[in-house]
Amino acid sequence: MNQQISKIKKAIEVFNTYGITLTGPRKNDHFVKQLNMDPVFVNGLIFELEFNLQVFIKEEKLKGACTPRQVIGLLMEIPRNN
Repeated sequence: MNQQISKIKKAIEVFNTYGITLTGPRKNDHFVKQLNMDPVFVNGLIFELEFNLQVFIKEEKLKGACTPRQVIGLLMEIPRNN
C-alpha cells in the first residue's frame, strides 16, 4: 500500500510541473480538448511519468487514456516489477 501512495505522490508532482491539478473536476478534463495541451506535450507528460515511476505503459492502453484520471488509473494497474 505504501508503494501505491509513493507512486501517486510522484505522479502528482509530474502533473503539477505541467500545470495540471488532480483535484476537483479538472482531473476529468481531456488533455487536448479541455486542457489545450499539444499532443507532443501529452507524450512528454507520459514519458516523464514512466521515467519517474520506473514503469512502462503499453501503447494500446494509452490510446484510451485521454484524461489525467485515466492515466493515473493505468499507472495504478501496473505491477511494481514491470
